[in-house]
Order: sequence, then structure tokens, then C-alpha cells
Amino acid sequence: MTEPLKETPSQTAGPYVHIGLVPGQAGFHLFERELGNVLVSDRTQGERIRIEGRVLDGLGAPCRDVLVELWQANAHGRYAHPADRQENKAHDPHFRGFGRAGTDFGTGLYRFDTIKPGPVAARTGHPPMAPHLNLWLVARGINIGLSTRMYFPDEEAANARDPVLALVEPLRRGTLIARREDRADGMVYVFDIRLQGEGETVFFDV
Repeated sequence: MTEPLKETPSQTAGPYVHIGLVPGQAGFHLFERELGNVLVSDRTQGERIRIEGRVLDGLGAPCRDVLVELWQANAHGRYAHPADRQENKAHDPHFRGFGRAGTDFGTGLYRFDTIKPGPVAARTGHPPMAPHLNLWLVARGINIGLSTRMYFPDEEAANARDPVLALVEPLRRGTLIARREDRADGMVYVFDIRLQGEGETVFFDV
């Protein structure tokens, strides 16, 4: 009889997260073009926005060695992936919908230049999901990547109907909603992610 396979031991992602995944930030120019945190070009459809925030530890101090990945739908609410079967929504060939950023070594800030996504179809029988971003974090001390979402404060009606937000207890839903700032250089949504402690961000088991 064949013995069952043993689980591979987990390991944290440090201390060389930046060198392997965003080497340019660490001063290593290994690739002709990194994936990067800019998801748009002059031909991308939709409203240009910036996402900005910090990843905070339990004491509220910024973490400066975190990798943040973003995955989102385009302005029409369709993902740039063949598994997205929303044939009634337009595909944007100039929007890849995925980006990667490291928190800044000095300020702890992460940034993405992207577009505001449209609502995404949910499972049959559920209302559409409100416009949102899917975020994944990995860093030293985190054995398994953390998944969360960012919702928009100016989509109150859509947020109220969102089937995923409805699964979160009301007192914690605010940890998934960004803060909007109209700045001279454009629209910025500020989304700080707290890893633990008071006001801990909601993370999803996916």
C-alpha cells in the first residue's frame, strides 16, 4: 500500500521578497520590464485612479517589507482571464488587471495606478458584486499569504447589496472600505491594511 504523502512544510516569504518579486525597488535591474504597479496606459478604458495605503502592524507602525498584489476587473466589470464568462461585458485589451507593488522602504506606502472597476457578476441568485479590488499580501513572518478586498466609499448602494460584504459582521465592514481623496494630481483612494489588533482588516480564507 502506498503511504500518504506528507504535507510540505510552510515557510515565510522573507527576507528577499523584493529582490525576487519587485527587484527594481531593491536596486536590482533583473528584468527588462517588471510587472509593476501601473496597470494602465493611454489606451486603457475607464476612470483613472490611484490606490495608496500602508500595511500596519498590531501597534499601528508601518511595515516596510510587504509585497502587495492587486487583481481587479476592468471598467466594464470583466476580468482579463479566460475563466471570466461574462460575455455581455466588453473586454479591454489594454488593461491586464493585475499589478504588484512593494511597500516603500522609507514611508511604508504602496501605490497602484489603475482604473475604477465596474461591478462583477456574482453566483446565480445573488446581486452583482460592488466594484472592488482583490488584494494579496506576503511578507516575512506571514506563512500563508493574506487575501482581502478594497471597496469604494462612493458606491454605497452597490456596497449595501454586495454578497461578500454581507458575510462580514457590520462592525468590521468599514475595514474593507477605502477613503477617497480628491488631490491636485487626481483621484486617490487611501486603503490602509491593519494586520492585527484594534481595527484589524478583514481577511478571507480563499
